[in-house]
Amino acid sequence: MRLHEFQAKRLLTDYGLPIPRGAVALTADEAEAVARDLGTSPIAVKAQIHAGERLAAGGVRMAHGPSMAKSAASALLGQRLVTRQTDDEGQIVRRVYVEEGVAIERSIYLALMIDASGALVAVGGREGGDGVEERKRKGEFTSETLVLSVNEPIDPADLSTFIARIGLEGRAAVAAAALVEGLRRAFIELDASLIEINPLAVTASGEIKALDVKMTLDDNALFRHPDLGSLRDEVEGDRVKLSAHRDQLNFVQLDGDIGLVSNGAGLGLATLDMVCAAGGKPANFMDIRTTAKSLDIAHGFALLLDNPKIRTLLLNVHGGGMQSCDTIAEGLGIALRRSGRKLPIVVRLAGLNADLGRYRLANFGCAVIETADMGEAASRAVSVAAGRA
Repeated sequence: MRLHEFQAKRLLTDYGLPIPRGAVALTADEAEAVARDLGTSPIAVKAQIHAGERLAAGGVRMAHGPSMAKSAASALLGQRLVTRQTDDEGQIVRRVYVEEGVAIERSIYLALMIDASGALVAVGGREGGDGVEERKRKGEFTSETLVLSVNEPIDPADLSTFIARIGLEGRAAVAAAALVEGLRRAFIELDASLIEINPLAVTASGEIKALDVKMTLDDNALFRHPDLGSLRDEVEGDRVKLSAHRDQLNFVQLDGDIGLVSNGAGLGLATLDMVCAAGGKPANFMDIRTTAKSLDIAHGFALLLDNPKIRTLLLNVHGGGMQSCDTIAEGLGIALRRSGRKLPIVVRLAGLNADLGRYRLANFGCAVIETADMGEAASRAVSVAAGRA
């Protein structure tokens, strides 16, 4: 679950994040009132969307005084902002964050994330600010990495070395060291998957201020944080993905024509890889969670049946102690009856209640192409989608 900048800043101030004064505004009049309360100049008026690189796209505007802040907010609110991190349609700006300006001496990049090995790491760069994403893409971004423990505070010597390597010293270094430890605690306690501060501004007096923050929380851990679930912005989110999440499914929309359904993330990824290896184009990744009931599964199949790009479905299921083949087969039967759409369906069932699953599909009148193993299932689905079988 991605948070807006203002939400992330509110959460992380409890962990020592230093931020400029500011407040969110839903209207131009509210933006003017916030600017008047701040009583400083310049003022940043920042579009709140779930995408970066807003400055280059005109989504961050500097204003001198309340009236200019109102004009800047008026120009942003209700408009679609297209950045290099949105699709071609962009995202509608429904709120702005009005924040006091900061005189920047230097811009630092700082992030906490999970690396490819599964370790929690801090990543820092001497040159943050606008253009970091492009520099990363070109391989021109130089960074330092510090592996963090999830159980113990950071070793002071290791932390000092990391801070020095990203070019901080004196007062700024002391503040940054405290910040990294605070972010480590926040990452663990809030079940985050990313906290990125860019830029982390250093002022002439050695203060540090987080000017922009990206934060992503682990959807699967929200049951531990019922208060954080209310921060989800469903208007900005992927409606299909959100619907699947509510129905106990892990779902990622892709752009192919073969709808994939599996139980278990590993089996789902293997199915996706095998379809690609056979020359096909998956339309999605869908993992049925062990907690899903037949009606939840029916809603998942409905998402695929509602997608006009999909030309065939591939159901690859291995029943186990927590999820049986017949439950998934029943979900497919219910979805097909509700939809009325007819698609070729390639099925591979194995494990718990596989025979009962076949019986359920027959009772629902589902005309399926049954295969003996995963490789045959993937190849057959690709052929069917291409009109070769």
